[in-house]
Amino acid sequence: MEHRHLTHQEFTLAAIDDTIARGKRRDWAELRRAALNDPAILKKILRVCQAQIADPYAQRYHFWKHYAERHLA
Repeated sequence: MEHRHLTHQEFTLAAIDDTIARGKRRDWAELRRAALNDPAILKKILRVCQAQIADPYAQRYHFWKHYAERHLA
C-alpha cells in the first residue's frame, strides 16, 4: 500500500494505522503476512488499536486488536 504521508514501505506504527484505516483486502493480507512472520508487528498492531478501541464503531481496529491478541497468545 502506498501511504499518502510516508516515504517508506515499512510497517511502522503510522503505516499500520494507515493500513488498518484505509487499506483494502490486499493491503490487509500483506499486513497479516508480515504479522505472522514477525511477532513485533503484532505488538505494534495492538499499540495502534489501543488508541482507537474506545470508539465502538471503529470496527477495523476491534478486528485487528482481537486478531493480534489471538496470535500473540
